[in-house]
Amino acid sequence: MLAGSLMLAGSTMLAGCDRRPDTGAVIVSAIGSAPRLADASRVALDTPARLMMDSTAQGLVRFDAAGQIEPGIAERWIVIDNGMSYIFRLREGDWGDGTPVTAEQVVAMLQRQIGGAIAAGGSHHDSRNPLAPFLTAIDEIVVMTPQVIEVRLSRPRPDLLKLFAQPELALLRLRPSGGTGPFRIAQRGRAPLLRPAFDPGQADPDDQRGARPQEDVRLIGERAARAIARFANRDSDLVSGGSFVDWPLLATADVAPASVRVDPAVGLFGLAIVRRDGFLADAGNRAAVSEAIDRTALTTAIASAWDPADRILPDILDSASLPQVPAWTLLTQDERRVAARRRVAAWTGGPITVRIALPVGPGATLLYAQVAASLMAIGITPVRVGIDDAADLKLVDAVAPYDSARWYLATACVTCGDAAQAALEAAREAPTLAERGVRIAAADAAMNEDVAFIPLARPLRWSLVAARLRQWQANSRAWHPLNRLRADTN
Repeated sequence: MLAGSLMLAGSTMLAGCDRRPDTGAVIVSAIGSAPRLADASRVALDTPARLMMDSTAQGLVRFDAAGQIEPGIAERWIVIDNGMSYIFRLREGDWGDGTPVTAEQVVAMLQRQIGGAIAAGGSHHDSRNPLAPFLTAIDEIVVMTPQVIEVRLSRPRPDLLKLFAQPELALLRLRPSGGTGPFRIAQRGRAPLLRPAFDPGQADPDDQRGARPQEDVRLIGERAARAIARFANRDSDLVSGGSFVDWPLLATADVAPASVRVDPAVGLFGLAIVRRDGFLADAGNRAAVSEAIDRTALTTAIASAWDPADRILPDILDSASLPQVPAWTLLTQDERRVAARRRVAAWTGGPITVRIALPVGPGATLLYAQVAASLMAIGITPVRVGIDDAADLKLVDAVAPYDSARWYLATACVTCGDAAQAALEAAREAPTLAERGVRIAAADAAMNEDVAFIPLARPLRWSLVAARLRQWQANSRAWHPLNRLRADTN
């Protein structure tokens, strides 16, 4: 795999290649816009905003350096009633201005993010939080004591904590703005300085109040090219949020191989079929487009060790059956192309043009070149459009927030047929884990038959990491909390 090969190459390099001094604040360049605190129920969060939220406004739980669950606002929790109830005890804390955290506030904030008056049994209001569709099993959230809340489910969800750990479910007080994260904002601006917060649960409060410069983090949001140049010039310690879009830029930078770190990210990377008319109205024709694409050539053109993918599910996960595999995977690439060309030749509806929505960047240009070559080889004319423009195919590049096959299938179903949508809904409403596995398997089969998504690979996520950040770890969530970069941060 790409991650393994690059880590192996990096391990052969001397740590001394990174000459960034081990003093002063940690400088982090996150690829995206200027960092900001934002309500995830209203606006989408890019990498700088996600880091800002995770650092200053954590959720009930959070991810550690390895992508595992650790306490956040909740200091401990138990799961009872066969997984139908999660009880959280909140730690002592404040919103950054001395105002104590209460269970009522936490419940109200969770309800805002999830999108409904859950505790009152009312109807859901609209929430733009991308995790809201995967939290519908939450029946209600109630206050048990001033420091204890209970999350009651209508259906068991064993991966619920992984959703609560996502930055989109960080609990932010809106007015005045504040959070309980491991950092406070010491200096505001386009590149805020974050300083470790006083934690009343730690043994040495006097020592905590005397902040040391190396514990601070300066968070910068900028374009990948500027972030890479800053790191190559040894003016930063970390570049976070790299994807396939900007991977080719690394070849032009003077960065030691030991600094290039690739996550074993799990998730979806492929083309969702977003318009199902004309040639793409027929599942057999959609399959022809999928089988025509040379995935090995595509991934190799961008990153030589990037593994291609030909199915939606990477593993069995919580499905009752092995992942569905398209029938054409038994054919060679030449045989696939011949079959796809025959399908196009049989089309009587006139010339076929397919618009492909992609982001801007050198990796996306290389991807388009490979997809376009494959489509032109079978008689289809491709047209590249912007990621938000009207299109027939649209790139989906997403890391899975938790390990459920339903996330993969639902995320791939941007525009699905009625049968696939019904199967996905049945899986969502399964009353038991055993029945859920059976229904997910049925949904996988329905999606495979519907051909609503063209898998290409798994998400490519990379970082540039200075040697002083000894606690940084690659992980399947591709998430690296700013308080888990150095051993001396909180």
